[in-house]
Amino acid sequence: MHLLVAGTIAIDDIKTPSSTRTGLMGGSAAYAAMASSFFCSTRIVGIVGKDFPEEHINTLKQRSICTDGIEYSEGESFYWSGEYHDNMNERTTHEVAVNVLEAYTPKLPANYQSSDIIVLANMSPKNQIDVLRQCSAPQFVVADTMDIWIQTDPTALDDLLTRIDMLVINESEAKLFTQTGNLVQAGQRLLESGPKYAIIKTGEHGALLFGPDKGFFRVGAYPLESVEDPTGAGDCFLGGLAGYLAQNNKPVDFATLKHSLSPATVMASFTCEAFSIERLASIDRAAVDFRLNSYKSFTQL
Repeated sequence: MHLLVAGTIAIDDIKTPSSTRTGLMGGSAAYAAMASSFFCSTRIVGIVGKDFPEEHINTLKQRSICTDGIEYSEGESFYWSGEYHDNMNERTTHEVAVNVLEAYTPKLPANYQSSDIIVLANMSPKNQIDVLRQCSAPQFVVADTMDIWIQTDPTALDDLLTRIDMLVINESEAKLFTQTGNLVQAGQRLLESGPKYAIIKTGEHGALLFGPDKGFFRVGAYPLESVEDPTGAGDCFLGGLAGYLAQNNKPVDFATLKHSLSPATVMASFTCEAFSIERLASIDRAAVDFRLNSYKSFTQL
């Protein structure tokens, strides 16, 4: 199956307790596409400015990601600057510059419109709907969102949720959206809002999958001895999951989604081991399969 990833492509400056890096490739689409490319043919949709480094585009191409859907603007690229604190679970955002995203309307190349699996990585729900309207007959649509859209554009987000098959959201945002501190209740309320399936990401504690008839499944995170930079781990979780679904090449059901959580978790773990997408750019499919087998051995009796 062909997979389409739409979202943001950014320039990031990141500070951790041990290091500071600038000019990194970031953005939800970049991370998700890098992760999915290990499993299937991947097409990316987004916009960059005149300041976006060509080397970052080349990194995507080296993973055989089709970049025909990247729009080039004379403005400045979407920019994020943040700092992680000692426990690496908390971070402070220092600056966000929307720049080229402010007036952006996604435009899909003709060959993208027939994509089978659609990944609506984190961006405005209006842009996510714009992408979906241009897709001819997707077999499965999965979307991510975040607190800013829950708070500032709930109407568009509610509309989006009626159009997708699965929502992937992190723990704090699930609690915000559903107005409950109980994650089991939150998962059920997410399903009531429209999608057939929902995943709540719980960071270092793994993820929860919810489906019809109170279907439930939980996985833990891959154990890492150290974390260099957790930026984009959730996006790579999304990309790994969707990439597995496309590789599987079968209708998606709850059982298939249960299996997809392992590659999702593994791809997120790789991301945390280096800044930006640098770890993903340095590994091959054999490394992914080795870690996937290790993860399965850790989680099976």
